[in-house]
Amino acid sequence: VCLTALQFLKTMSDSDISPFTVICVGSSFAFSALFYHLYKQKREEIQKLKAIPKFQPNEELLKIVKSSQHKYLQYVAIEGHVQPDGEPLASQYVPRCFGVIQRVAVQEHWKVWNSIMKTWAHTRKNRKESTNTVPFSLASSSSAVAVRVTSPLQASGLHLETVHQRVREPQEGLVGLVVQGLSGEKPAGLEESEELLRVGAMATGFGELVLEQGRVLKLIPPRDGREYILVATDYRGFLQKHEGSASMWKVLTAAFGIAGAVLLALAIYKAYWKQKDRRAD
Repeated sequence: VCLTALQFLKTMSDSDISPFTVICVGSSFAFSALFYHLYKQKREEIQKLKAIPKFQPNEELLKIVKSSQHKYLQYVAIEGHVQPDGEPLASQYVPRCFGVIQRVAVQEHWKVWNSIMKTWAHTRKNRKESTNTVPFSLASSSSAVAVRVTSPLQASGLHLETVHQRVREPQEGLVGLVVQGLSGEKPAGLEESEELLRVGAMATGFGELVLEQGRVLKLIPPRDGREYILVATDYRGFLQKHEGSASMWKVLTAAFGIAGAVLLALAIYKAYWKQKDRRAD
């Protein structure tokens, strides 16, 4: 229908329909088609996620893996609480705060003089970042069974919790001010941040589950090429995030489609009355 309407617009004379109107109508429908494509992709991704078997670390899971032919499950979702297998990592800034994955970053903030605009522009540089991890498992409060998470830094989707973030103001002296004036640069601050996957936090891992030594369950990167995922939320929260993204694409599809339809209807209406007025003359 949209293509037929656009073809109709092309048959109008240039005085009936402005090129700007055609561009606006075409762009609206093009964006609507793009967002619909992204919506379909996200819906397909959600259906695939829902088809993945989901388990919690417990005796039932251990029995299922033991009874499998090769003592492994090819691709599953494991939901549980983060539990260190030894000593956890202590926060460098927050007392009595512990985690199993720690990312500490220090970044310099600078102001650079823009001689054309006659203003100071903000920039960042010299970022230093370090990541530490200790062995950990996903466990359940109702069972002694736990699933060890191997190679967590290889997993995608992991967003750590920011437990500390601070910008320290620079100490400026007279000599420093003179040097800054000559160089056109001056420090604006030093930003410190620390992120943790905290002990006790809920997490969900997607990968291959293997059984070793009779009772040791391990979640490893899938050997069939599928994505290894570790997220700091429960399974339902992870699914809701994807469903929210699908809803966003759906709303954008409808919004741009309706906008394009309204613009198209107005353009046809105006063109029709212009032609009718010319015939009457």
